[in-house]
Amino acid sequence: MSFLTILALAFGMSMDAFAAAIAQGAAIGSPTRRGILRTAAVFGSVETVTPLIGWALGSVAQRYIDDWDHWIAFTLLLLLGLRMIYGGLRAGHGAEEHTANGRSCPRHPPGRLMLVAIAFATSIDSMIVGVGLAFLEVNILLTALAIGFATTLMAAIGIRLGSLLGSAIGKRAEILGGLVLIGIGILILAEHLHSP
Repeated sequence: MSFLTILALAFGMSMDAFAAAIAQGAAIGSPTRRGILRTAAVFGSVETVTPLIGWALGSVAQRYIDDWDHWIAFTLLLLLGLRMIYGGLRAGHGAEEHTANGRSCPRHPPGRLMLVAIAFATSIDSMIVGVGLAFLEVNILLTALAIGFATTLMAAIGIRLGSLLGSAIGKRAEILGGLVLIGIGILILAEHLHSP
């Protein structure tokens, strides 16, 4: 897997956290610099660890399904991409209903346990991608660090954007992330089918 592909994967995987961070920023309204750094660090740390866990689990199963490894990676990325696109479309609809009903979000930051729970909820995809990466020739440590760095950066940007623009932009980010994952899955499959 090339460096550019790893970079695209990292930023594609960060879009769930980016969308969640935008929602957090919109809910808080005026986040402090410390709050932004804390939230971004939690999201980034969790997103660094979960692909390593998935990779370890996938490595155990690799020798049993070696002939189908690229199809598995493609299928996982395709399904995750479609789920992110669907989630982005649903989130947009839900946001409109939320506004139409006149209800407002609580304007305080989530507690530590809630923040960790949100980070883990948005990182399940990274664990599944880690399983798929076990079937490819990839430096998993570099990839996990890239995902963690991209997530930290995008979460920090997301909180600030959410506080300025509201949560509507989050759905577009999630849809974009889903398209990136599907594109990477197609690229992996194409490389496998065209290899001698």
